Amino acid sequence: MSNRDLRRNAFAAEAAAARVAYARGDLDLAFHHLERAHVLGQPWAGDHSWAHWMMLRVGWRRRDWREVRGQVLRLAAGGLLSWMDRLPAGNTGGADVPPETPMPPPPDLAELCR
Repeated sequence: MSNRDLRRNAFAAEAAAARVAYARGDLDLAFHHLERAHVLGQPWAGDHSWAHWMMLRVGWRRRDWREVRGQVLRLAAGGLLSWMDRLPAGNTGGADVPPETPMPPPPDLAELCR
């Protein structure tokens, strides 16, 4: 299996974990998985945008207006930037980090993100 396939599978696993946590109302755990999904999904516009959409939903449920504003802005540009391959590697995608700042990926995801 190629590294790309492994990365897609890892994205799918993080996305599934985020959905379960969100449905249970565990918004902190959902956001944790969404950050990991964001790191993995950046190369693909749809996956990248989905992570931001779900972060927006978490922000809305938390009534965290800073997160909501940040995710609206990221949704407006994130998919396009994925398509153009102009994203900062490892960035977790939350409104608490600058959108153009590269970050080291979590150690267990580093090999998949090369």
